[in-house]
Amino acid sequence: MDEIIAKLKSAKECEAFEKNALNLKRDDLAVAARKRALEFKAQEYGVKSNAEKECLAAVYAYERVLSAKKGKRQPAHRTWQMIKRHGILGGVERAVNRPNETMGYTSLIEMGLQDYAFEAVVLRYPSLFSPQAVERSQARINEWKSQSLTIETCD
Repeated sequence: MDEIIAKLKSAKECEAFEKNALNLKRDDLAVAARKRALEFKAQEYGVKSNAEKECLAAVYAYERVLSAKKGKRQPAHRTWQMIKRHGILGGVERAVNRPNETMGYTSLIEMGLQDYAFEAVVLRYPSLFSPQAVERSQARINEWKSQSLTIETCD
C-alpha cells in the first residue's frame, strides 16, 4: 500500500483523497484510496474474520457501482436484508448461488474494484462456502475473464 494511502484514518478521509487524486489525474492513487475506504467501512461494521471483512467490502463496492449508475447514493437493500437474515457469509453464499450474476463485474473493473466481486471473495475463502458456490464463482470469473479478453482483442 502506498505510504500516503496508509496514513488515511477513515473512509471519509479516503473519499476526499480519492476526489483530489482524480482531479490530479492520479487514477492509481484514487483506486487505492477507494479500496482503503471500503476496508474502513467493512471494519466499522464489526466483523469477526478477514473473510467477513472482505465480504462486506464487496457489498460496499457493489453500492459504489449502484451509486455510480444512479448518480446518487444507492444502498444495496436486498443484499443487506440477506446479510441480516443469514449472516455475512450466508448472505454472500446466497447471492453467489443466484442464477444471475451478483453484480456488474464490468463496472467493478472500470472502478478498479474487480477483486471485490462476491465471486472473487468466495474463491479466496473456498473452505467457508459450499462446493456449489465455489464452482459457480469459478465459472463466472472464468466467463468474465474470457469476455474481457474478447473485448480487448476486438478493439
